[in-house]
Formats: sequence, structure tokens, C-alpha cells
Amino acid sequence: MKVTLPILVLSLLVAACATQAPAPVVDRTTAVSTKSSAAVGATYTVKRGENLYRISLERGIAQRDLMAWNNITDPATLKEGQVLRLTPPGSPDSAVAVTQPVQGAAPVESRPLGTAPPPVGDVVKREPKVNKEPYSDAAWENLQKPAETAAPASVPAAARPAGATEAGLAIAWAWPSTGNILSSFGENSNKGIDFAGREGDAITAAAEGKVFFVGLQKGYGNLLIIGHASGFISVYAHNRKILVAEKQMVSKGQKVAEMGKSDSDTGVKLHFEIRHQGKPIDPAIYLPQR
Repeated sequence: MKVTLPILVLSLLVAACATQAPAPVVDRTTAVSTKSSAAVGATYTVKRGENLYRISLERGIAQRDLMAWNNITDPATLKEGQVLRLTPPGSPDSAVAVTQPVQGAAPVESRPLGTAPPPVGDVVKREPKVNKEPYSDAAWENLQKPAETAAPASVPAAARPAGATEAGLAIAWAWPSTGNILSSFGENSNKGIDFAGREGDAITAAAEGKVFFVGLQKGYGNLLIIGHASGFISVYAHNRKILVAEKQMVSKGQKVAEMGKSDSDTGVKLHFEIRHQGKPIDPAIYLPQR
């Protein structure tokens, strides 16, 4: 199974499915910074070879929102050098210049000055003014509103699996399928794990979180992406049916989809990924022993 990444979530946050077309889940191993998000900068300049879906996943913003905020009707018209707004019009971070690629001498809207930032230490909570709030670690925490619990004890570096982070180990992960493993992470450039099964078999959430994306994506079929704490996402591809909706909270082990073969050239299966800030991670690092 082979697939190239640069083409959803995620044309959104995920790659390892067999297809002739680039997969919609972007590999950010060459990204400039894993902290890039709408919370850091309110605009983004399109680079050569990028597409709207790749940008939406890397920034944790739904593609449909980027299109609405930037008056884009066809994602294929995106051009190198085009400046995209990463926040909805009217939001505190939206008073920035939004320009199209330079076709000559084009006027640029100046950013208004004089708006004082909120005092340091003050937490200002605002409801999103569109269907989705720009992605950031803080946004996920606010949206999930987990019950307050004592901070997990630090895991000694020597006791951590290779490649694991303390943030990832703090999440209670579970296997999304009881099916046999068809292909593991790294096999034939697989960016996740492929599970065998029968059409209609239950697919469950690998951890508690919030549904980030539901929809059809080339190479992934009927795709589901769930956002978790600290910038982690889990990806579930080729589903026959998805049982949850975007922005819905889900719990670990909750049935979220049914296994299928949508846009799969190898039959019924679940393609599953765990990613952190867009970068694929071997799920076996965090999943418990079976």
C-alpha cells in the first residue's frame, strides 16, 4: 500500500491508504514549525506545491471555513503567494491584511493600530463566530472541557517507549478495532495501522475527544478525524458509515463508525492513524498491549 501525502484532516487533520492520488492527510515532517496555528498568526502565505486541504489540516481549520473566510469558491484556484485569513472576519485576530498573489502593484489593506491586547494573565473566552473555531491546543482544551483532575505523574524518560512524549502518554488510548492487523506502521510507507474485518464491524474511538472532521476524501474514502488533547488527532478511513457528527464529543471506546471499503482498492479494512501536530506517529507507541 502506497500513498503520497501532500494533497483532510485535516482537495482537514492523516498517508497510508493504497491509492493513485495523494492522500488528504498531510505529513508535517518538513513543516517549518509544529506550533503554527491560527492562534499564532492570523494569516498564512501559500507556498509552492501546497493546496487548501493541506493548509487546513496543518492549521487545524476546516477547509470549508478557510474557503468562506477568504471568498474562495474553488480550492483549485489557490496560488503560490496568496495570503489566507486564518480567523473568521470580525474575530479579534482578523484585523490583518488579506491579499491575493501580486499581479503587479496591488493595494494592501493596512492592519488597524491602536487596539490594545488583553492584559497578561486574563483569559478571555469567546464563542466562535462560525461553525469551527481555529485549532490550537488551548482551543481543544476549551472545547473538550474535561473534568479537573490531578496532573499525571511524569513518566521517567527511560520508561517511555521510543518516540513517545509525556503528553501522548497522558492520553488514555485504546484499540479502535478488534480485527487482525493487515499492515503495521512503516510497512510500504504506511503512516498508520490497517485492520482487517467484515463490512459493518464496529470502529471505536481510540481516546476521548471531539470530532474534528467527517466527510469523503480521495484515498481515504469516508473519513473521520477526532481531535484529542495536546494537539493529537486520530484518523479512521474507508468507513462504510460514520455514526458521529463534527464538533460532537466522544468517549474512549465509543462506537463511532462501521468498517467498510470506501475508496479502498484492497477490500474491507480500517486504516487508523495517530498524529501529533500533523506528524504521523506509530500508534503502537501509545496503544496498550493487546
